[in-house]
Amino acid sequence: MNGLWRARGSGGRGEPPPTGECRGAVTAEFAVALPSVVLLLSLLLAGSAAGVMQLRVEEAARGGARAVARGAAAGEVGEIVRRLAGDTADSEVTHDGEWHRVTVSGRVPGAVGTLVPWALSASAWARAEAPGAAQRPGLDEPHLKGVSRSPWQGGT
Repeated sequence: MNGLWRARGSGGRGEPPPTGECRGAVTAEFAVALPSVVLLLSLLLAGSAAGVMQLRVEEAARGGARAVARGAAAGEVGEIVRRLAGDTADSEVTHDGEWHRVTVSGRVPGAVGTLVPWALSASAWARAEAPGAAQRPGLDEPHLKGVSRSPWQGGT
C-alpha cells in the first residue's frame, strides 16, 4: 500500500498523506493574509483614483485656459471646468495683461476622498487670442465667484 500511495499521491517524495491534525491550516493562513491583500488592493485603487482625478483636473485647467484665451466669459469657463473635472471642482481665473491663468482644484471622489482628504490642483496659462479678450467685461466683475484679477494689477 505504501508503494501504491507513492506512485499516485506525491510523485515519489515519500511524504505521508495529510492527517486530521492539519485540517484548517490553510484556512487560518488565508484568514491572516486576507486583510493584507485587501489593504494593498484598496491602496492601489486609491492611488489610481487620485491619478485619474489629477488627469481630469489638469485637462480642465487646460480647457478653461483655452476658453479664456478665446474670450469666453467666466460662467462659460466654470461650466467647462465642471464638465471636465466634475461637479465638485473649483476654478479660479486670474489675468495679467494678455496672459490668463486658470487654476482648478478638486478632491478625489468616492470613499477614498472622504477617508483621505487629498486636494488636487492644476494650473494652466494661456495668452489671449481674441482681440480685447483681456478686457472682456465678464472677467473683471468682482462679484463672480472664483474669478479674480491678477495681484500685479491691483485687483482682488
